[in-house]
Amino acid sequence: MALTAITGAQIFDGEKATGVRTVVIDGGRIARVGGDAPAGSEIVDGSGATLLPGLIDAHVHSAPGSLALALRFGVTTELEMQGMNTRENRGSIAADDTLADVRSSGFAITPPGGHPSELMPEGFRPKWDLPPVMPLMPFSTTPGEAAAFVPQLLARGSDFIKFMIDDGSVEGHPGLPSLDQATVNAGVAEAKKYGALTVAHALTAEATRMAAEAGIDGVTHVFMDQPHTAEIISIVKDADMFVIPCITLDASMMGITGSELADDPRVAARLDSEWDRTLRSSYNRYPQGKLADVYATVHALDATVHALDAAGVDVLAGTDASMPEPFFGGLAHGASLHHELQYLVAAGLTPERALRAATATTARRFHLGDRGRIAEGLRADLLLVDGDPTHNISDTLNTRAVWRRGTRLAA
Repeated sequence: MALTAITGAQIFDGEKATGVRTVVIDGGRIARVGGDAPAGSEIVDGSGATLLPGLIDAHVHSAPGSLALALRFGVTTELEMQGMNTRENRGSIAADDTLADVRSSGFAITPPGGHPSELMPEGFRPKWDLPPVMPLMPFSTTPGEAAAFVPQLLARGSDFIKFMIDDGSVEGHPGLPSLDQATVNAGVAEAKKYGALTVAHALTAEATRMAAEAGIDGVTHVFMDQPHTAEIISIVKDADMFVIPCITLDASMMGITGSELADDPRVAARLDSEWDRTLRSSYNRYPQGKLADVYATVHALDATVHALDAAGVDVLAGTDASMPEPFFGGLAHGASLHHELQYLVAAGLTPERALRAATATTARRFHLGDRGRIAEGLRADLLLVDGDPTHNISDTLNTRAVWRRGTRLAA
């Protein structure tokens, strides 16, 4: 197989912009960073462009066609926070370079009738075929049940263990069955015995406190029920938890659609009618919320996301994109990760810090040592974009080329 040399581009290696201008791909790996293009290489002219690691969306739920859609936007890996793409079901995905790669929690530990059951309209049935192996449904109401499910989930191919800590107050279902502290504690303690990463769905400050007390590694939302305090920021920081804010989801929960993003011609050209309709809708389950508490374009220093970043908490980029249905509205795979990067910058992160949140930081926190950076020996998951997103974050949407394991995605 001939070598491919991407030349003349600015390189953002996942941590910082570098002075290097050449990256060489050999098969599915990055063979060289820097130097001259080897003789006989296929040359890809990157003049006027920036080469990034393939982006990682740290919070999705897969749907038919969603992995292909994500890859068209340069998202080369998605982290599924509830779904069917555990190791026992994703063999074909790993080998298909027209799809984003995926890692999955399988199904989350939650009580019967707990989140996310309240999100589904009565009688709703997903529009896809069942996987070869049905996932384990770890419904738990006691510490013993939660602990017993952890090794079963890991044996069935879950890459990390997720806990739902949600009383329904944000979704308009107060009193929803929810895990108590003892049950979360027991499940997390069991996961630690196996060295497994743990995450928690937490939409409120109290749920975030519970996650920190249990020793959860990271929360998959930022709380939206109140402004932050110095105390809650310290709790998150002292627990060394990462946070996936999913500002795009918060906006949708508050009734804000993704219509402006859908109108962007760089996005519209890649969406079919179902995803366009979904992006132009919203969850609209918490209209009383104040998005300015989460992020703020004018007073970013007052926003929770900025406060977390300023405290040194690892902020990861994720969207909570799910199915092409209006009741999961405001979000679309791939496109919404670029929207999330824009929100993170509006929240006060520098463009470089936002890019890290979708590349090296997420790879590090999820122990994905083979991706998220441009370095010799790593997977050749790459995104070439016109312009310079280290200064103008919107340039991430200016896709010139995408590679997944060294295979360039057909235009």
